[in-house]
Amino acid sequence: MSLLIARGLSLRFGDKVLLDGASFVLGSRDRAGLIGPNGSGKSSLLKVLAGRLEPDGGEVQLVRRSRAGYLPQELAELPPGSILDGVLASVPGRTQLEARIEAAQGGLETAGSEEEQVELGGELAELHEELAHHDERYGRHRAEEILTGLGFPPAQLSRPAAELSGGWRMRAALAALLLQDPELLLLDEPTNHLDVPTLEWFDDTLRRSRKALMLVSHDREFLDRHVSRVLALEPEGLRTHPGNYEDYLGARAAEEEQLAARAERQQKRRAQTLAFIERFRAKATKARQVQSRIKRLEKEELVEAREERATVRFRFPPAPRSGREVARLDRVTKSYGERPVYRDLSAQVLRGERIAVIGLNGAGKTTLLRLLAGELAPDGGTVQLGHNVRLGYFAQHHTEQLDPSRTVLEEVARLVPDQPQSWVRSVLGAFLFSGDDVDKRIAVLSGGERARVALARLLVVPSNFLLMDEPTNHLDLDSSEALIDALTGYEGTLLFVSHNRSFVNGLATQVWEVKDHGVDAQPGDLDDWQRRRAEAAQTAAPAPRPERGGGQGKDARRERALEREKRLRALGPLREEIARIEEGIARLEQRKKESEAQLADPGVFKDPARSTSVVAAYRDAQRDLEELYARWERQQEELQRAEARLSEE
Repeated sequence: MSLLIARGLSLRFGDKVLLDGASFVLGSRDRAGLIGPNGSGKSSLLKVLAGRLEPDGGEVQLVRRSRAGYLPQELAELPPGSILDGVLASVPGRTQLEARIEAAQGGLETAGSEEEQVELGGELAELHEELAHHDERYGRHRAEEILTGLGFPPAQLSRPAAELSGGWRMRAALAALLLQDPELLLLDEPTNHLDVPTLEWFDDTLRRSRKALMLVSHDREFLDRHVSRVLALEPEGLRTHPGNYEDYLGARAAEEEQLAARAERQQKRRAQTLAFIERFRAKATKARQVQSRIKRLEKEELVEAREERATVRFRFPPAPRSGREVARLDRVTKSYGERPVYRDLSAQVLRGERIAVIGLNGAGKTTLLRLLAGELAPDGGTVQLGHNVRLGYFAQHHTEQLDPSRTVLEEVARLVPDQPQSWVRSVLGAFLFSGDDVDKRIAVLSGGERARVALARLLVVPSNFLLMDEPTNHLDLDSSEALIDALTGYEGTLLFVSHNRSFVNGLATQVWEVKDHGVDAQPGDLDDWQRRRAEAAQTAAPAPRPERGGGQGKDARRERALEREKRLRALGPLREEIARIEEGIARLEQRKKESEAQLADPGVFKDPARSTSVVAAYRDAQRDLEELYARWERQQEELQRAEARLSEE
């Protein structure tokens, strides 16, 4: 069933058109990924859908009193009070319920007749029941569960929310959104401030949710796991594609190839027609044919290849080879006040290694990079760089250290005074600063633009040991992929902090997990690390209960065969019914996708009869899907109960 309908959305900022008559529909179970380069309007579209930004034209309709929950990239403030109280207060309705209960209690105390007392008593009982249901779904226990899952220590939940840093404020806002449990989640880069362990919890929570979702993310793997439809802000407008981001890339490439082939065929045909016109223009006997061909050319709509989208291009300059040992930490200790971060840390970085540093926020990941970069001195022990090591360091706080009074060109050129300005301009062009953009002051740049300047500064100076702290946080998906490709060919040594699974799995040959005031080094990438952790948890778990009838004799085998036959008789029909329902769901989902593809075409809404038919087909498919989903859930519950009964017998 339709949950959100967007019709003819138009939005512009100055001369830049972000949306031009965009129309689409989201169903109650749709999981859509919103993609496009930085500046294409992803965040603006989410704000329009959330009601935070008024479009220049068109409308957004949420049906059946549905709620949309919105998580922006940057959060201004949280509700006053403690972290827990702020999250609880974010759920609408509780304050009104408590006020109604208080009013009913006051009325009961002053009631003048028995009839009035009975009436108010009944109302009070209903209100308390409603509040109990509210607390069960949105209460303190659920809020604490979500906050703990997002990495908040239970002892810190009474801490004033005003004391939280930017990253933790965003986590609290995400916790409030998950507690509200809206029908539609609008998430703008929700993983930016999550460490790897917390990201695992959030990933699992989002995967189990059956609510509608529109997601912006620069993490390709995260996006692919959670979306089954892509809304792409293309140069030619907003377009929709079934499937995940991987499917979108394939469809887009096939479209561009077909379009290029059509354009080439058309050009050949037009060239032949023009040659005919030129050859026979002066012949009276061919005049009618010449005029016919001229008119045909004038009326023919030209096939144009897709406009190529500008993307960041990274190219690391060659650097001299370092010694085999690139860095060594020997019995390093570091504390902030009374809080120890590292105790007797000893570790070694060898030439060519690609080390991903992971761990909980606050464990010391950034501190480790700053120690290696020389920005922090250890309280004890030594940090040494190896022979002929040339260090390059990118960190989010470096964007704050850019001189706001300088232009983009001045900020980068001062690092390479011997290079001509034309060379610096060519580097900045690869980072999408071209023409007058290089003369912009740092003070007026967005967060993403500042991050690109900091990366450009990193690339103009050759280095053979790169330290990178969350380098993809302000990059769009295409730029993140381009950075992975460039670092894949980088010949130096790399040590980086990232929560971006695609980034880690695309580059890491070793994982350093920061925990217990030290580092646990393991070979492989993030998938390898998670697999080993799962295996360790399984090994530590209690041994499974021996199969009833144990032993390897004939009687035991016969008993197990009888049990299997009994389970098959009891569970077989349920499983067959579930399989039939799943086949029906697959057919309806395909029918719904076909309707969505038609609704994504703005031309459909120019024909009222056609649009009404398509919308009706979409709603019918969505209604039937809801019914099948409900049947599937009931059958699954029945299957679980049947399995539980058989296990107890």
